Amino acid sequence: KAARYGRAFAKVDRWLPSSQTCSACGAKDGPKPLSVREWTCTACGACHDRDINAANNILAAGQADR
Repeated sequence: KAARYGRAFAKVDRWLPSSQTCSACGAKDGPKPLSVREWTCTACGACHDRDINAANNILAAGQADR
């Protein structure tokens, strides 16, 4: 279906720690409870929204597989 509409499809590892990894520097900050919606990376100081950070990490992982 993706090819029919001129789109690319990439499968990403389901165990990718996308919400635990800083999308700016790649440092893993460890697990967080779902109640933590925003966090600051201890390595580079970047502030992240949990969902946007995870989306950026999933996008990067999908583009790396191409």
